[in-house]
Amino acid sequence: MSRTLVIGDIHGSYKALLQILERAAVTPNDLLVFLGDYVDGWGQSPEVIDYLISLKSSHNCVFVRGNHDELLHNWLTTGEYSEQWFNHGGRITMDTYNELTEEKKQLHTLFLESLEDYYLDADNRLFVHAGFTNMNGVTSEYFPKMLYWDRTLWETALALDPSIDILHPFYPKRFTQYKEIFIGHTPVTRIDETTPVNRANIWNVDTGAAFKGPLTILDADTKEYWQSEPVQELYPEEKGRN
Repeated sequence: MSRTLVIGDIHGSYKALLQILERAAVTPNDLLVFLGDYVDGWGQSPEVIDYLISLKSSHNCVFVRGNHDELLHNWLTTGEYSEQWFNHGGRITMDTYNELTEEKKQLHTLFLESLEDYYLDADNRLFVHAGFTNMNGVTSEYFPKMLYWDRTLWETALALDPSIDILHPFYPKRFTQYKEIFIGHTPVTRIDETTPVNRANIWNVDTGAAFKGPLTILDADTKEYWQSEPVQELYPEEKGRN
């Protein structure tokens, strides 16, 4: 039986990625939807990208673009970077990529260019890295970068009175565009959680793998999930983005 499995922000945690795929008993029959931020944080970003490139030849995969993926792509293609990126995971990524051949870097650049801004399935479920701001949905988004930078979608979901239903005039219209919305980008560790969090019809699958949390894979239908060990335990010699 085919499952739709959603993978949260990996942030260079190659060991955690292997753990969750094994623990979820992933097969080629499953659809794997990766929510972006494959790089920055832990020291195996190149290994993560290599693995994802190979995985798409044997499995049904969707790779959504994260903001960190765009930042890496910008550095690989222009040599330019911001101090903010450098201090939030970019430094270790630059160090590891400087050890790669030009051929390998070009292969990874092509992968980063192939990423999708979002994925909308046949059941009207949206999979996007961060969020969107347009009340009419992602296809009407005036600022495409918001799809991998926005935090207001999740902030609104957290602030929403749970007693307000979809028919209430105060219910956010952008929430009503989709049956469910699966996001990453803003780790749930910010609200002291380390498992996927549901608010309204939004599921946040970023469980803080870039920091002290685990990496998570979620069954979009049943909401069963599998997690790695806390990533810092898999990389005791590193500090990640802490």
